[in-house]
Amino acid sequence: MEGSRLQTSTVDVPKIQVMSELMFGAPKKRVGLMGGTFNPVHNGHLIVADQVASQLGLDQVVFLPDNLPPHVDKKEAIAAKDRVKMVRMAIAGNEKFTLDTLEVDRGGVSYTYDTIKELKARHPDVDYYFIIGGDMVEYLPKWNRIDELVKMVKFVGVKRTGAKMNSKYPILWVDVPTIDISSTLIRNKIKQGCSIRYLVPDAVAEYLKEEGLYRD
Repeated sequence: MEGSRLQTSTVDVPKIQVMSELMFGAPKKRVGLMGGTFNPVHNGHLIVADQVASQLGLDQVVFLPDNLPPHVDKKEAIAAKDRVKMVRMAIAGNEKFTLDTLEVDRGGVSYTYDTIKELKARHPDVDYYFIIGGDMVEYLPKWNRIDELVKMVKFVGVKRTGAKMNSKYPILWVDVPTIDISSTLIRNKIKQGCSIRYLVPDAVAEYLKEEGLYRD
């Protein structure tokens, strides 16, 4: 309109930040990965994910339920749809937690190498941190294509009592409160008719009860 003035506003961006991004690109997002069967998911998983995210300054932690674990001693897991539902319930209260059903959707045996390769193709602007228990570190030499995998992702080892803290592979070690909860413990408690309150999120406990899972 004649006589009116166009109002504009500007936002000051630090020159150092601009020059840094022009020269080196924007800083990569730092994302943790929690893989596993989650048979079922429990509070120990959540505590580890939260502690690692806090101590390493991660932007996000992605929970990746597997389809079929690549272990020699095959785990007897319930249907993937139930495990996925429970993970979704368990992480609902933490804005840094998210769920990716990549391995379940892909089907077959869930090899971490295939998963990381696909994730990096999807998100080249992300640095991934794969979180494993300290007891799993000594098994890394047996992982599928491990020598290639360690070049694609940073492994984060969660310290555990009695676990060896030495490996020929680079490991970022994180101190996490010792929470002696396992999926095996949860399953056994259910079979014995014992309480699992405070061992799993309330929503997960209710789902397990309603669906009658792990009773046999």
